[in-house]
Amino acid sequence: MKLEWIDVLIFSIYIVGIVLLGLYASRSSSDSKRDYFLAGDKLPWWMIGGSIIAANISSHHLVGAMGAAYSRGFVAITLEWGAILIGFNVLLWVFLPFYLRNGFYTVPEYLEKRFGNATRVLYAVLILFTYVFVEIGAVLYLGGLSLHALFGIPILYSIFGMAVLTGIYTVLGGLKAVIWTEMVQLVILVMGGIVLTFATVDAAGGFESVMASTKDWKMFYPASDPDFPWTMYLGGLLCISIFYCATNQFIVQRVLAAKNEWHGKMGVIFGNYLKFFVPLIITIPALVASNFLPTLEQPDLLFATLVETLLPKGLIGLVMAGLISAIMSHISGAINSCTTILTVDVYNQYINKNASDKESVRFGKRAGVVIIILGILSAVMLISHSDKPVFLYLMNLYGLFTPGIATMFLMGVFWKRTTSQGAITAGLLTIPLSLIMEFAYPELSFFNRTGIVFWTCMGLCLVVSLFTPAVSEDRLNNLVLTKESFRLTAVEKEQNRGWRNPVIWWAIITAAVLFFYIRFF
Repeated sequence: MKLEWIDVLIFSIYIVGIVLLGLYASRSSSDSKRDYFLAGDKLPWWMIGGSIIAANISSHHLVGAMGAAYSRGFVAITLEWGAILIGFNVLLWVFLPFYLRNGFYTVPEYLEKRFGNATRVLYAVLILFTYVFVEIGAVLYLGGLSLHALFGIPILYSIFGMAVLTGIYTVLGGLKAVIWTEMVQLVILVMGGIVLTFATVDAAGGFESVMASTKDWKMFYPASDPDFPWTMYLGGLLCISIFYCATNQFIVQRVLAAKNEWHGKMGVIFGNYLKFFVPLIITIPALVASNFLPTLEQPDLLFATLVETLLPKGLIGLVMAGLISAIMSHISGAINSCTTILTVDVYNQYINKNASDKESVRFGKRAGVVIIILGILSAVMLISHSDKPVFLYLMNLYGLFTPGIATMFLMGVFWKRTTSQGAITAGLLTIPLSLIMEFAYPELSFFNRTGIVFWTCMGLCLVVSLFTPAVSEDRLNNLVLTKESFRLTAVEKEQNRGWRNPVIWWAIITAAVLFFYIRFF
């Protein structure tokens, strides 16, 4: 596809502008560890919610989720809206108070206080594999695939260029640079998504085509469905959603940087509103595109096909800027999360326990460079994967790591009798059990396989905990869910008065999501 000069200009201005913004933000980043990794604990609710979604929505949504919706229908949106009902609820009402009241830098710090160092290290190892292969590698690959399909740019060049440009300001500026750029990227992403949605709906026959498609909207499929069985809510989607939204450094790091608990809660709730809206502008074009693209052989190319087929000059540059926004914000968040875990949970714990803030930040920057290189290599490995929508492939990868991680956190916070031996058992067995299930029952949906592994890990954790010495009560203070966990201070009660009460805004968005689940059961 040949780009017009106006598209090249818009696209170039955006790329240069976002890198310059990131570099400008990095100038105000100090050598303070708290400032570099948690933006100085000064984030307001709107920045927390916006950055959560900017980091979350990426090329595997604009490309992968759109492809999944084209091939499987409206049910694809359940992977996004399920997070509102499951994962973000668990973060909001269960884990958020523990994270903020303990002043953690990273999520695995909770595991260390609850179970000891071994679980903290185990989490770090599992999560770093997930970030490199899924959050960075797969996102780079999908972005490169789209740029290649649209403009003929070699996928390898695209992968390398996106990784390096994002890495420059992320490594130099830390979370502050990440947040600043993510807020701009979110606006561009939404604008580009809306433009493509309106263009697709218009080409499909207008708003009537959307209404006509609703007769096929369905959010629950039979248990035998290979990709979206209703049983996923009993295990697979349950544990993946809880892991991703509530125990995932990549998402939770923004909450850890909140001004206070009220801003943290409202940030998550604001994120829920965006999480409700943004998937709609991704899914609806895919649902009506079949009106004029009935036989697209590779669903993951739907995004690129729509852009090439429907958009006039000028708007192509804007929509591609939206795609690059999604990619860069996602990668920058993943890189920053990796460097935070490597610094706080590995370097400061085992390599240099007496490291100054300056030494910690310097190590974090060097670790960021290594992570970028590993991400590029993992993206190159994915180039040969094209037999099914990559979005589903990514969920399958999550299924390897998440059952054990979700078990450690859930059992730790809900059952005070859980021991470190029980938690470690779940964490160590999650990958072997997942691989055994995949080879023994390949015909099962990965959601069902993941669910079986999840409940197996929960059971093993329970049994091992019962046969090992209990943790002393004094170690459980502010780490296990009790009535005190929901008690607010006088200052917090004052903040929650009237329309500032997070429960009101939470109830509105939850009711909206439940309406769709009931209406299109």
